[in-house]
Amino acid sequence: MAAEEGIARMTGRKPWKLSACIITRDEEDRIAACLESLEVADEVVVVDSGSTDRTRDICRARGAVVIEREWPGHVEQKNHAVRCACHDWVLCLDADERLSPALQASIRALKESDPGVVRGYHLNRHTEYLGKWMNHGGWYPQWRLRLFHRGAGGWTGINPHDRVEVEGPTGRLEGDLLHHTYRDLSDHLRTIDRFTTIAARARYAQGKRFNVLLLLFGPAWRFFRMYILRLGFLDGVQGLVLAFMAAYYVSLKHAKLLELDLEGADAERSS
Repeated sequence: MAAEEGIARMTGRKPWKLSACIITRDEEDRIAACLESLEVADEVVVVDSGSTDRTRDICRARGAVVIEREWPGHVEQKNHAVRCACHDWVLCLDADERLSPALQASIRALKESDPGVVRGYHLNRHTEYLGKWMNHGGWYPQWRLRLFHRGAGGWTGINPHDRVEVEGPTGRLEGDLLHHTYRDLSDHLRTIDRFTTIAARARYAQGKRFNVLLLLFGPAWRFFRMYILRLGFLDGVQGLVLAFMAAYYVSLKHAKLLELDLEGADAERSS
């Protein structure tokens, strides 16, 4: 409060308020680091979908508002978190992300300014994979719109690949959004299995059907684009593994779409 009063005396205005929004499930091993980086926020809202570990207790102990809600999908859950925030300016993070000191400083400075017509800000996400910060392969720079005025937009996209869209001008903030992604290869494989199921079902619901050419050439193209065209080979063996896993994701998604096609055909024949 004293800092706000000092700014008000110098600038004639108070800093605008910011809510941080996070969705969680079983994140006790990394949610604390995420919350520690959010001291720049005036409020932290956590929407949890059935954690069986200490995630909710850790969040409450650190002053976050914790809301329990069944899982409806990535886009739906993140929009619910935004709606539950007290302030119109929101900052959306995942539990495996945190603000670098430089990005925290950029947000503090931003809060003391007049955003004018700008309705959202992109943050540059920097991902750590198997102990190495990835700088190529399309993984860095990786600008993501995460800080925005909720009156101008919100979360959209096709699950599980959500994104924020706003109406109006956007800007960029200095500093990195640090992304401590998959805990290990097993975690990466489990995520691929889960996400490809969601993606295949979403495509099937849109009327899209299995295409053998996409299964044949899609994985190879994804690997070539990441590893060669986007210089993933410069990230060493981690870049090789990450490109291979990306190709595997594409192949599994299309294989699961084939499975849905076959199940649908069987259902039609039996009806």
